[in-house]
This record gives sequence, C-alpha cells and structure tokens, in this order.
Amino acid sequence: MNIQSGTATTTLAPANPWALVPPLGNLDAYISAVNRLPLLTHEEEQTYARQLKDNNDLDSAGRLVMSHLRLVVSIARQYLGYGLPHGDLIQEGNVGLMKAVKRFDPDQGVRLVSYAMHWIKAEIHEYILKNWRMVKVATTKAQRKLFFNLRSMKQGFKADAAAADAATHRDTLSEHEIDAVAAQLNVKREEVIEMETRMSGGDVLLDPAPSDDGEQAFGPIAYLADAAHEPTAMIESRQRDALATDGIATALDSLDDRSRRIVEERWLKVNDDGSGGMTLHDLAAVYGVSAERIRQIEVAAMKKMKKALAEFA
Repeated sequence: MNIQSGTATTTLAPANPWALVPPLGNLDAYISAVNRLPLLTHEEEQTYARQLKDNNDLDSAGRLVMSHLRLVVSIARQYLGYGLPHGDLIQEGNVGLMKAVKRFDPDQGVRLVSYAMHWIKAEIHEYILKNWRMVKVATTKAQRKLFFNLRSMKQGFKADAAAADAATHRDTLSEHEIDAVAAQLNVKREEVIEMETRMSGGDVLLDPAPSDDGEQAFGPIAYLADAAHEPTAMIESRQRDALATDGIATALDSLDDRSRRIVEERWLKVNDDGSGGMTLHDLAAVYGVSAERIRQIEVAAMKKMKKALAEFA
C-alpha cells in the first residue's frame, strides 16, 4: 500500500494475514470474526495461488486460508448432529482447508471454494469416525458412505412419517426403507442392516471403574474372559491330557498282568448301564483269593502307577 505525502511516497508491507483473526475467548467471537473477513475476487485468488505455487509464499497461503474460514464454519455446522463439539469440528475442517490450499492448482480452472469443500469434509469425516464412538463403526469406503448417508436418510423417513401423521414412530428402519436405502446408495441390504445396528449400539466399558461407594461395578469383562484359552490353563490342560493317555498307558505297562487286570476292571471299565467295573468280591471269586487280598494288590498297584506317572511327568 502506498501513502503519498507531498513528494515522498512511503510503502507499507501488507499486514500479516494470520493476525486478521486475533486470539479470541469463545467460539461465537471466532465465528463473528471470520464472517467479517473479506472474500477474495477471482483475480486475487489466482494471484495468491500462483505466488504460493511458484514461490511458496506463505503470506499468500494465509490470505487464501483466511478468506475461506467462513466456509469451514458453514460446513462444520452441518455435522453438529453427531454430538461432537462445534469448535473441534471447525478445527478439523481448518486442517482440511490448509491441505486444500497447499494442493490447489490455479491452472485447473476451478475456484478454491469448490476444491476445498472435499478436503474440509474429508477431514471432518475422519474426525467424526475416530471420535464418535470408542470403537470404529466404519472402516471401508462403502461403510463410510453408509455412515454419513444413513443418518440423513433416516431423518427424512421420520419427517415423512410425521407429515403423514403416522400412528407409530420407529427408531429402526422398516423393510421397505432398508430396500430404499440400499437401492439409492447402491449397497447390499445386509450392509444397511449391519450399519444401522452399529450406529444404534452404544459403547460399554469392559472393566468399569469402581463406584463412589468403593464397590466394583459389574462389566462385560466378568463374563467375556475365556479362561480356557489362558496360556497357563492351556499348558495344564495339555499336561492332563498327556497324563490321561500316554501317562496311564506307561503306568499300566509297569504292572504285572494280575495287578493290571485288577486296576483295569476296578477303575477303567464301565458297564453298558453306566455302572462301574467289577467289585472286590467279583475279582476275589475270579482269582480264588479273599477280597482283602485283592484290595492289597490294588493298593500296591496304585502306588507303583503313581510313581510311574511322576516319572513320566
């Protein structure tokens, strides 16, 4: 800017564009300030964009960003229904705007406002998907499309139902509405049902913090834990299986034939009716000895097998 005084001409450097919006104490003051920032003409936009592209002029980048801050505020307002702070949405949108300014090519023949909308929305979308829930509800491109369109379409269905003075108001989609969403978004109806289920569910802490009275709150961790696949339990289970098969076979091999038959008949055989094997008296009759003698042989065999199992383990 030139200021003429008599014969002297003084040239002043342009103001720092980043100082056009001073530090403010609240969101309303920020929005009011950015709405007062002047818009750039097409010629000014082209000039600043070329200076940024050719010379990496940060002042030109600042002017391009500042002149489009109101666009970010407008776009961010459209996503207030997700329950996230408006200020955070604006902040993420500003990041998208700066990315757009950095990549903007003035030779493409489009205005920055049209180009920047994609980057602003993309950054806000990413922020919503990361922060709307503790667990991500959409990861693929198709799921993202469903996430951001399903809410608005459901609102439209509710508005139509209210206009028709519907007797009942449902939070879930009807079969007809599911088919309509799937057809309009070109996705499978199963994907619509799955996304609606994800969106309608809430986050639950696996291990809730203790309550104010010091009592431990009940959470899913209490019944979701799979003790069977805990490493120590798995090792112990394999050891028990080995002892019950190869270990018992080795221990039985250490016995003489009579002792082995007594153990097998007493403990390892089951009758067809589910009852146990032979009794002491049954075995005493087979071998022609007393039941007490059979018991003594059984006790001695058990001690020998226990020693063999200990060596096997």
